[in-house]
Amino acid sequence: MDIVKMPNREQEKKDQYFQRKIAKRMGKAISDFELIEDGDRIMVGVSGGKDSLALLELLALRRKFKKQNFDVVAVHINVLELPYEVDREFLKAFCERLDVELIYRDINVDFERPSKKPACFRCSWHRRTTLFKMTDEFKCNKLALGHHMDDAIETLLMNMMYQGAICSMPAKLSMFQGNIILIRPLILLKDAEMREYSRIRKFVLEKELCPHQDVTKRKETTKMIERIAGDDSRIRTNMFRSMSNVQSEYLPIIPDKI
Repeated sequence: MDIVKMPNREQEKKDQYFQRKIAKRMGKAISDFELIEDGDRIMVGVSGGKDSLALLELLALRRKFKKQNFDVVAVHINVLELPYEVDREFLKAFCERLDVELIYRDINVDFERPSKKPACFRCSWHRRTTLFKMTDEFKCNKLALGHHMDDAIETLLMNMMYQGAICSMPAKLSMFQGNIILIRPLILLKDAEMREYSRIRKFVLEKELCPHQDVTKRKETTKMIERIAGDDSRIRTNMFRSMSNVQSEYLPIIPDKI
């Protein structure tokens, strides 16, 4: 006799509540930073990872249920020289369910050419440049990326440690004389929250096969933050808040050369 597994109603309620919480948090970022306006045509960069899939789904659902008048286009940039894989059939079905146009674009990145820049920087630069060009090509006025709070914290620390500068990832950035507005609707959400959202939604994620992925400064910075923060969620939140609480009178004025 087959055993029929009954659905866990209590867990389903918790998952639904969590999804609403995530959508509400993204909505707060959209409202607080004025990220979306009626008439916007938004290109979403979709890598196939958890953050970009969540961003695409949440924006598409917001367009549907909030009755906000904006359009969404999804773009996946495929670097031919890298051995990672994205499930194209899943991504196609995912976008069809959301009623979102999906565009693939193959690009080449010459990793063999000598460069002082690390491979991940060059890959990211080429992807971003392609996205900017495609934003214009498909007449989108905004480009949405799936960066979250942890990404912003990591970038802050990396710039402090390796560039001697205090800068990070703004929620909204005007570029190219205002022709493109870069937005980050997930900026108030943490990586752990995005992982849980991905688990609940059962996303089919890209296979991470890049040979450079484990030797980056960002990976090192992520591990450093994990060691510092431990289980204390306040630390990440406070690090993020510090970027809008700069008390310059208590900072030393440093000469150009020390």
